[in-house]
Amino acid sequence: MGAQWKAKHKMDAANAKGRIFTKLAKEIAVAARNGADPDMNAKLRSAIEAAKKASMPKDTLERAIKKGAGLLDGPANYETVVYEGFAPHQVPVIVECLTDNKNRSAMSIRQLFRKGQLATSGAVSWDFKHLGQIEAEPETADADMELAAIEAGAQDFEAGDDNEVVFLTEATDLDLVAKALPEFGYKVLTAKLVYRANNPVTLDDAQRTEVEAFLDAIDADDDVQNVYVGLAG
Repeated sequence: MGAQWKAKHKMDAANAKGRIFTKLAKEIAVAARNGADPDMNAKLRSAIEAAKKASMPKDTLERAIKKGAGLLDGPANYETVVYEGFAPHQVPVIVECLTDNKNRSAMSIRQLFRKGQLATSGAVSWDFKHLGQIEAEPETADADMELAAIEAGAQDFEAGDDNEVVFLTEATDLDLVAKALPEFGYKVLTAKLVYRANNPVTLDDAQRTEVEAFLDAIDADDDVQNVYVGLAG
C-alpha cells in the first residue's frame, strides 16, 4: 500500500506541495553527491524525474543539485535512518528519515509513536518485501505492459493512476529495468526502492481514520522522507 492513505486524506494543498518539494529536494541533494550529471547518475536522474512530475520549480531543482554536489553552502550531510513500529490497532509501519541530525529525528519519532508502538529493527520489516518500484507511462498507443515487464526484467506490474503503469522489480534490478523500459514504449516517471507489506491489516472506518491521522502526523515531520504501512486498501 505504501503511502496511498494520503490520497484519501485531504491536506491543505499549499502545505502539501511545500512538503513534497522539501522531500524531493533532499532526495536530489543526496543523489547528487555521486555526481551532478544525471546522464551519469541513475539515482539523480530518477530523483529529477520525480521532481519534474511534481512540478518542482526549475531553480529549486537546480539549487538542490548544486547543494548535493557541494557547489553551494557546502555538501548536504543527510543520513538515512529507518524506524519500525506499529500504528494504532497493530498496523505495521516503516518510517524512513533523511536527516542531518539523528538525535533530533529519534526524539521526534519517539514522540510521534506515543499513540502507537515503536519497535526494534527487524520487528516489522521481516513482514515487508523490499522492492524496486517504477512508475511509467506508455509513449505509444500499442505499448504492451505485460511484454514490457517480461522483456525489461520486471517481476510484476499493475495499473497505476491515470494512464500510468507500476512495474515491480527485485531491489537489485531497479536501475536495469528502468533503463530497459523505454525500449518497449514506456517513459519512466519515477524509480525507487519501496517496502510493501506481505500481510496488510484490514480495519473498519473508525479505526482507519485513527490510523490515517497517526500516519499524517508522522509524514508531516520535516525529517521523515517515506512512510510505508501494512494497511489493506
